[in-house]
Amino acid sequence: MKIVVVSDSHGFNQRLDEVLSLQSDAQLYIHCGDIEADRTLYPMFQTVLGNNDYFCDYPDHLILEAQGHRILVMHGNQFPYMKRVERMAVYAKQEGCDIFCYGHTHIAAIEQMEGILLLNPGSVWRSRDGRGPSYAVIELEEDKIQANIHFLD
Repeated sequence: MKIVVVSDSHGFNQRLDEVLSLQSDAQLYIHCGDIEADRTLYPMFQTVLGNNDYFCDYPDHLILEAQGHRILVMHGNQFPYMKRVERMAVYAKQEGCDIFCYGHTHIAAIEQMEGILLLNPGSVWRSRDGRGPSYAVIELEEDKIQANIHFLD
């Protein structure tokens, strides 16, 4: 199963359109918040509330099931900076999830901790580490998870 994960588009919808065009064969699309767009514009995305989604009606988190895996989706601002990923791993484990997708930092990252894949796709709008706008693709099989970061031009 192919899953596309984006975050922090901040109303720059042309970037979301670009990702959808590049990855039109995905079975699931996830947005980790700060979409700053009405849910009717991108109904194909499973979207959570970001700290800049002031006028949007999204849940603060989602738990999705796919190919025998449980995916926790949150924006990430709910966790303090110090030991953020460690706390996320503990929370995901408590929720029975083996994948945690989050955004907020605008820095793409893939980490394994406590048996949890922690995935930040970065920002499709603007990165904060100089590598450029990005998103992630997860390939799932029942016994295998593969995740990669893709950078936009």
